[in-house]
Amino acid sequence: MDKKEILHYLKTSSEDETLFQKADYVRKRYCGDEVHIRGIIEFSNHCCRSCLYCGLRKENKKLKRYRMSEDEIVALALRIASYGVKTIVLQSGDDFYYSRSMICNIVQNIKKEADVAITLSIGERPLDDYRAFKDSGTDRYLLKHETVNEKLYKRLHPGQSLKKRLKILEHLKKLGYQTGAGNIVGLPGQTLEDLCEDILFFKRFDPDMIGIGPFIPQKDTPLSTFPQGSFLLTLKVLALTRITTLNSHIPATTALATVEPDGQFMGLKAGANVIMPDFTPSNYRKNYTIYDNKAHITLEKAKETIFKAGRIISTDKGHSLKRLNESKYSAIMENKVSHSFIY
Repeated sequence: MDKKEILHYLKTSSEDETLFQKADYVRKRYCGDEVHIRGIIEFSNHCCRSCLYCGLRKENKKLKRYRMSEDEIVALALRIASYGVKTIVLQSGDDFYYSRSMICNIVQNIKKEADVAITLSIGERPLDDYRAFKDSGTDRYLLKHETVNEKLYKRLHPGQSLKKRLKILEHLKKLGYQTGAGNIVGLPGQTLEDLCEDILFFKRFDPDMIGIGPFIPQKDTPLSTFPQGSFLLTLKVLALTRITTLNSHIPATTALATVEPDGQFMGLKAGANVIMPDFTPSNYRKNYTIYDNKAHITLEKAKETIFKAGRIISTDKGHSLKRLNESKYSAIMENKVSHSFIY
């Protein structure tokens, strides 16, 4: 798809069902019917950044802060692995209390005891940190770019720059990470053209993973009074991203479930192939308020949604489909209907 086609779908509501069918077809052809489960541990809600939309921003004095210990994180990761979950996602605010060596120790201790993939989602770090994390055994790194509109990015992220964010994403790719990007749909000041440029960025950068969710206001931020992002528009961005990137892993995000009870099911039907249940202990989880009224996705709920969508739960680590050998890729491609349906 080119910019004209993408904008057409973003602006036109009469073809939504056709768009979702196309995206679901592309998902089936290039990713198969498996849905990958990634277990999240939100191990710290401390953050040194000031992002206007996020409840973890350092200026939020109403938030009760927490940090999990290294031992707590490792023990919880091993428990998640015992449930058959093959990917552990370690997520936090940009919290430099956790030094390079601490993060490396956590990763190494998990890998020593469990056969799992590990994704880090801990924000912007010195470039040398990313190399050390990779050397310690980290498989993936998720760093959402949020928007490719440079002016909007600067306004929403005081003291940060889109140029630096994109440089880090390029660096992660060069280091050999399975690299994740992603955007927020419905940010105050965002246009359909901005969303189109996000999708074209996904097409160019070709991330291994892409996280897409609606803007949800958080009451203790400067954007608390702005309207929530459109659920339908978020689904359309997800579907168009599936069609343009073919085989990137795309989650049906928790944010979708937050704004619409059946949101993750509908996300799976619009091209998603990942669900990320949250295993953070409840005494911590209630304070990981990046946005308000966050849905709690359990492993059981994730499985129910996958079965409801008529899909299969993956039993492997769900590594990047962009890195499969040709024989396995060909097997996924077999016995599918003509590619002409997409266009």
